[in-house]
Amino acid sequence: AARMFLRLLSDIQWRAAHPRWRRMTGSQRSTSTTAEPHPVSLPAQAQVVICGGGIMGTSVAYHLSKMGLKDIVLLEQGRLAAGTTRFCAGIVSTARPVSVELKMAHYSNKLYQQLQQETGVQTGYMKTGSISLAQTQDRLISLKRIASSLNVMGIPCEIISPKEVLKLHPLINIHDLVGAMYVPEDALVSSANVSLALATAASRNGVQIHERTCVSHVTIQKGRVTGVETDRGRIQCDYFVNCAGQWAYELGHSGEEPVHIPLHACEHFYLLTHPLKDPLSSSLPTIVDPDGRIYIRNWQGGILSGGFEKNPKPLFTEGRNQLEIQNLQEDWDHFGPLLGALLRRMPGLEALQIMQLVNCPESFTPDMRCIMGESPTARGYFVLAGMNSGGISYGGGAGKYLAEWIVNGYPSENVWPLDLKRFGTLQSSRTFLRHRVMEVMPLMCDLKVPRWDFQTGRQLRTSPLYDRLDAQGARWMEKHGFERVKYFVPPGSDLLDLDHSKTFYKPDWFDIVGSEVKCCKEAVSVIDMSSFTKFEISSTGDQALESLQYLCSNDLDVPVGHVVHTGMLNEKGGYENDCSIARLSKRSFFMISPTDQQVHCWTWLKNRLPDDSNLVLEDVTWKYTALNLIGPRAVDVLSELSYAPMTAEHFPSLFCKEMSVGYANGIRVMSITHTGEPGFVLYIPIEYALHVYNEVMNMGQKYGIRNAGYYALRSLRIEKFFAFWGQDLDAFTTPMECGREFQVKLDKGLEFLGQEALWEQKQNGVYKRFTMFILEDHDTDLDLWPWWGEPIFRNGRYVGKTTSSAYSYTLERHVCLGFVHHFDEKTGEELVVTTDFINQGEYEIDIAGQRFQAKAKLYPFSSLFTQRRRKDEVELSGYQRE
Repeated sequence: AARMFLRLLSDIQWRAAHPRWRRMTGSQRSTSTTAEPHPVSLPAQAQVVICGGGIMGTSVAYHLSKMGLKDIVLLEQGRLAAGTTRFCAGIVSTARPVSVELKMAHYSNKLYQQLQQETGVQTGYMKTGSISLAQTQDRLISLKRIASSLNVMGIPCEIISPKEVLKLHPLINIHDLVGAMYVPEDALVSSANVSLALATAASRNGVQIHERTCVSHVTIQKGRVTGVETDRGRIQCDYFVNCAGQWAYELGHSGEEPVHIPLHACEHFYLLTHPLKDPLSSSLPTIVDPDGRIYIRNWQGGILSGGFEKNPKPLFTEGRNQLEIQNLQEDWDHFGPLLGALLRRMPGLEALQIMQLVNCPESFTPDMRCIMGESPTARGYFVLAGMNSGGISYGGGAGKYLAEWIVNGYPSENVWPLDLKRFGTLQSSRTFLRHRVMEVMPLMCDLKVPRWDFQTGRQLRTSPLYDRLDAQGARWMEKHGFERVKYFVPPGSDLLDLDHSKTFYKPDWFDIVGSEVKCCKEAVSVIDMSSFTKFEISSTGDQALESLQYLCSNDLDVPVGHVVHTGMLNEKGGYENDCSIARLSKRSFFMISPTDQQVHCWTWLKNRLPDDSNLVLEDVTWKYTALNLIGPRAVDVLSELSYAPMTAEHFPSLFCKEMSVGYANGIRVMSITHTGEPGFVLYIPIEYALHVYNEVMNMGQKYGIRNAGYYALRSLRIEKFFAFWGQDLDAFTTPMECGREFQVKLDKGLEFLGQEALWEQKQNGVYKRFTMFILEDHDTDLDLWPWWGEPIFRNGRYVGKTTSSAYSYTLERHVCLGFVHHFDEKTGEELVVTTDFINQGEYEIDIAGQRFQAKAKLYPFSSLFTQRRRKDEVELSGYQRE
């Protein structure tokens, strides 16, 4: 029976019954791992070559062929579905905290349900449902938040009591449970058979499948894929898709121009049992016990149970390769804690006979999210890998999105949370990956409250001021590998309690951040914002201006010294970047972008700027430390340090000038704070950073200066209704949808990317609208806090989700930002969202199943803005990112 599972007998029987399969795939099979003859030669060229015959590779091939592409070749070094897919537990679960992952899993479930009928291949699909257990109230809250997201997507889901759990699964011990989440449409499948079914459909649609074919490397010329070298010859191609699973990292590094794919394998254990005396029903729900770190599903009358231990075992750090994954060595001592958790949850299993302990590799990524998208260094090189043990759940949806990306140039959903370009080369260190995945694997089950931080791979990118700030009580978070200050712990505070503050309710840092916000509004604060991405674009002639005018939605032909806030849009008018650009000279520009735009924005620019040796793009992020001086006394501090008048008359809003500060020259000073408060950002050459910081702090003592962190910045920007790229803004959000029409040069007769889409929206209206919500009946001290992702209801009907939330210390209320849609009550069709539609509704925000009344606003409170600036200047300067 174990052999039946491990080689999936249905797979073998099906192939034996279909000799035509061997002709279609161009190879023959045996149970031997030695090379076999190849009766069908490889094609000399193809449009797309896919490497990897597991669930990801076959899904991409299936969806590309469905979209009409015929010239596709899929290469597998061993046999189809003989890698990680072969050992997959086969649980299709839609209960995912990240919205795009939830959508991928939901699509996968629907696809697998009809795949058997489409292909004739038995997939083993069984709709059993799943039950996620909660042993603590915090765990139950996290499940309620997921349940809210599932319900508004139309996925049946309910929070149930322990007694209801027992009714659904009589063998479960419920004595320590406080509740559970039941998702009745979750399913089980035979993962390898799903992969074979996808391959069958793809082959019928013209995809050539070749097994026993190893890819040695991908050839890249002038930054673009040109072909694939294999042990059976070369294939010229336009696109290459790396679906090599745990070998994706090695394959990416195999060529002369490496493609960095940050993933690392760990051993993953699960056991199989013989059937029970009274065999388990095949329709019993799958059990997920995150507090016990285990999952349990029925398997041929017995059970299959595995988990994610606290002390995982990384493997293949040295890059050891093998054609097909074999069952790794059993380690009962290592599996012991998970076995104990299983027996506590199902005590009746003590007398059950164990058949086998399976040990197989699983790939994990640095942030627990899968990797997809086009390489930033090689056009036409796409990646789909690093599934973090969710491959079968994501397989269908991930393959669909990547196929859309290849064919259309973009997927149908916002996949930025999964985009390969969210990582830099720094995350590809093998040492970093080995240490990080040892943290990531246990986190699969750990309770993740809002704003938790990874502990491994830290202090990798730091500001020159790191040690100075750390000594003053800085508490750190990480963004794109860069250490950033959350807040500063005052002397005498209980540091241990603050460091371990984890809650869905009012956090322990509430008063600390409140005092930092107060200082920003009444005196002057300093925030180190060195992590922001900084580019310089220059040319010998007008090439820089002409190129940026086309790539940016706002007019950059402004006088030297002026700062322009602008979006960089795609063809659909969506934000690929949200940045501030200072004109340093007639032919030189300084661009400030979000921290996690460093790879994405660089790639976007390089792929669209003309190939002109007289046009230079330089990443100067590492050259400058950025200090943000926020508050009404910032002007006094900077005036005394520079011996230059800094009032609005001499240094107007949205202005940039090189100045001396203390002894240091060449400081770029911008009158912009990204918060709507008065102040300046100083871009300081790194060798001067410590000197300028010390001078600012010493001079500011008499004005009540203090350090502040990003939590204060977040509170300030959200209460001012300022959007944040990557959370509020994305490639599917346009300026028209978030009240930024004033930042678009539609009426100036200048052509720019995304112009046609914006004209259409201007004429026909928008289908979603960025809106601010003030919670009205919410008790900050006692109620659950909103963080982001909460459903928004208008007149009792779902209309969207929040994208950002923060407590406003000025309004003494919680503020949520989000997009409101208008769905037809009968058909569900999206309709135009008008100002009247926003203003005439009664709104509620759903926080873990509890709804709170909210007041909707399309414009910020004017009383929040300082009176010494004109309103239009503040709006222009305030919009920025974190």
